[in-house]
Amino acid sequence: MPPTDATAHAATTATDTGADPSPGTAGGSAAEGTDSEDTLDLRLPDELIALFAAEADTGEARSRAPMASPASMAAPAFVSAPAFVAVPFVAVPPFVAMADDDLLDHVADWGPAVTPAGVFQLVPVQVDRDLPLIDRWMNDPAVAEFWELAGPRAVTESHLQAQLSADGRSIPCLGVLEGTPMSYWEIYRADLDPLARLFPLRPHDTGIHLLIGEVADRGRKLGSTLLRAVADLVLNKRPACARVIAEPDLRNTPSVAAFLSAGFRFSAEIDLPAKRAALMIRDRSLRNLL
Repeated sequence: MPPTDATAHAATTATDTGADPSPGTAGGSAAEGTDSEDTLDLRLPDELIALFAAEADTGEARSRAPMASPASMAAPAFVSAPAFVAVPFVAVPPFVAMADDDLLDHVADWGPAVTPAGVFQLVPVQVDRDLPLIDRWMNDPAVAEFWELAGPRAVTESHLQAQLSADGRSIPCLGVLEGTPMSYWEIYRADLDPLARLFPLRPHDTGIHLLIGEVADRGRKLGSTLLRAVADLVLNKRPACARVIAEPDLRNTPSVAAFLSAGFRFSAEIDLPAKRAALMIRDRSLRNLL
């Protein structure tokens, strides 16, 4: 999949998005004084600890159970995220997500943000309602260059369903400005994404992908305004999250510039399966300085 581009010329979380597939996840936040250090936090995410405990509790029962059929042994579906092939990383079964309540702290309940451009809100996608609009955006050449989801409507539908039917580690949303849908976003758990195999990520690091859908909204510098608003929403609503992550295509200079204007810092160039990306990070400890 492809991308995280913030402006018209470069519509793109995977990142999310992803796409790279929600509150209440357990886990401590990183110390304020070290948020800007790109070092690997060796503490296991609480989701994994819960998974290991569940496996230990049920191991004996499984050893006595009859052999499962091939169909029942099928691997869990994995999220398709922008710029990544479908590579298993950490399979978080649905029962773990439910035990933690929500892997992304209830995006649907985050509420509106007041921005210089007006009142903005993330609204989780409903395929039957939103597919025609998102498909039209994906077939815009300026968007398709980075998202690579142009074509029959079924292409976009498959991308959305892959996230909506997974375990909640990625939430596709419409960005609604002053009551009008005008952008597409993917909010995802970067630490549970294949990105974590390529760069040291910390528990609860949260990624974003986005595109500005309407041509009339491009060139108005809305990208940086909305990126800052969404990054603030993530940090406000996800207290365990110390960093917001994005990986726009390095060729997409307007997008990279929008992230910088939104308080993100350039951390590294990374090679992803479908692109060379600029790893952008917004640190909780620096949010009032950048």
